[in-house]
Amino acid sequence: MAIGGGNDTIDKNSGIGGGAFAKGSVSHAEAGDGGRQGLGKHGNVSDSEEDDEHSGVPSAPKTLRDRPAKSDRAIKTSRDKRNIKKEDKGAEKEKELDEIDKRVLKSSKKYQRGLKMGKDKEAAINVRSKKEESKVAHDRRRREEAIMDAARNEMLLAESAGYIETEGLERTFNISQKQLAENLDVSSANKIIDLKLNDFGPYTLDYTPNGRHMLIGGRKGHLATMDWRSGKLACEIHVRELVRDVSWLHNESLFAVAQKKHAYIYDHTGAEVHCLSKHMEPTKLGFLPYHFLLASTGMTGALVYQDVTEGKVAGEHHPGYGQCSVLKVNPYNAVVHLGHGNGTVTLWSPKQTQPLARILCHKGPVQAMAIDRSGTYMATSGLDGRLKIWDIRNFKPLHEYATTRPAQSIDISQRGLLAAGHGPNVTVWKDALMTQVYQPYMRHLVPSATVSDLHFVPYDDVLGFGHSKGISSIVIPGAGEPNFDAYVANPYQTKKQRQEHEVKMLLDKLAPETIQLDPNFIGRLDPRTQAQRLREQVEDKHTEYAENKADGRYLDNEVKNKTKGRNSTAKRYARKRQTNITDLKKLRELENMERELQQQEAKRRKIPEEEKGALGKFFKEKRLLER
Repeated sequence: MAIGGGNDTIDKNSGIGGGAFAKGSVSHAEAGDGGRQGLGKHGNVSDSEEDDEHSGVPSAPKTLRDRPAKSDRAIKTSRDKRNIKKEDKGAEKEKELDEIDKRVLKSSKKYQRGLKMGKDKEAAINVRSKKEESKVAHDRRRREEAIMDAARNEMLLAESAGYIETEGLERTFNISQKQLAENLDVSSANKIIDLKLNDFGPYTLDYTPNGRHMLIGGRKGHLATMDWRSGKLACEIHVRELVRDVSWLHNESLFAVAQKKHAYIYDHTGAEVHCLSKHMEPTKLGFLPYHFLLASTGMTGALVYQDVTEGKVAGEHHPGYGQCSVLKVNPYNAVVHLGHGNGTVTLWSPKQTQPLARILCHKGPVQAMAIDRSGTYMATSGLDGRLKIWDIRNFKPLHEYATTRPAQSIDISQRGLLAAGHGPNVTVWKDALMTQVYQPYMRHLVPSATVSDLHFVPYDDVLGFGHSKGISSIVIPGAGEPNFDAYVANPYQTKKQRQEHEVKMLLDKLAPETIQLDPNFIGRLDPRTQAQRLREQVEDKHTEYAENKADGRYLDNEVKNKTKGRNSTAKRYARKRQTNITDLKKLRELENMERELQQQEAKRRKIPEEEKGALGKFFKEKRLLER
């Protein structure tokens, strides 16, 4: 009873609690229809919850347990803030990426070769075979990806090119090398070199493709190779013979020398490796790095190509213009340019017997020549004292400059600076290829000497030149490419890297037949069908015949005089007309000849089938006996 009374008092004193508990117990106890009816009586709670669930609005918590804690609410708000920040950052990144893509697309134009991006899709449509069309599309995708990758990598370039800027009445060509050295850092100032070699001059020089090593050759037989930046001498020899020109081969391990009678190849220690007897009395050398061909011209005027990997002569041409001492290799398409004594420049390929082009450049002999690395512009200097700029794409002159003396040597830097050595002076022009400039960029004077050869150092702002008193180098700001590609030319390569690069170059060696004026022509598909090509060939022949007939080449052509009484006026006129015109008399003669042949054929006895074969001779004897 005490326990029961206690329960009664609790129920009485806490009626609200008991009632609530009772109702709760009843509602939870009724698992059937009673529970559903109880929920339906109080304000349609179930219907509102269903509506909230369908509308996406979160429902109010039923009890204190369902209500989120303060920490949970703080975490939720902080998450929302972080999400908002992430969205803002994402939008900013998208804007930056859009700007970067615009810059990449703008800078990708200079990396395009051949057809522009999107234009070659039309060429792929014209291909009828699905297999060839897929190949064209695959090549197009690879080319576009390479262009975009090259444009994106520009942002990773650490160095930038710069030129000398002056103010007011100052001029850049009045700044001397001494003034530059006082304002340069120590490493750049040490690049101004002056080697006095009075005994064996004048000197010619050449630099390796990475600009690390220098090769010098004196006219009286002095040869030396060195790492010109560190001043370390690699080898030094004296051949005791006339030396006209020197040239590096694919790297600093081998170099070629044009001596008195033949061309010779030496290794990095100065030991003679080969004597190239096919190169007779050479005056100028040139090396084609992607084809491993050594080209030379000389006193005989012949142009000789020799494969330095196999030792075979890849081609030999005789232009017929006499002695030649000017030779340059186009770095874009590997076509060799020769400058002749009558002022013409001829373009040659090793596997074509005739020159690819002839250009009349000067009124006097051509003295020197240079070609920029894009293969677009060519600079020539002649004995007439003019220095001309040519557009090789259409073989037309752009503009010309005058020098105090005929320039003996000219060169074009990687950034488009034009340098010329005339007498004791070295003159450098900026932006002189595309536009006409009226004052030089820099000048330098070599007292009481004559400049014989000059070259820009690759990937450096240095110009080296040889003269009658030795070798010198000066600093030309903005001349070299500030960023190098280690896969093409690495100035800091190790011995292992040099060996690997040499093996890759040998594996990627190109055949001499690939040398053409347009290197993109090889491998290009012709979308025309065979019938279209034949039709166009016939049309071309008809137009050519009409043009020749209008010019009178078939009637008025010169006839060579013939001896033995065959040079009468009537016969000469007949020979003129019989080349392409058939008159009525000639047609009658042809008809009579055909008629006679037919009659002779009809008179012949027809041999029966039984008389043919191995027993035919017995029938022949029988016919003779019958007669």
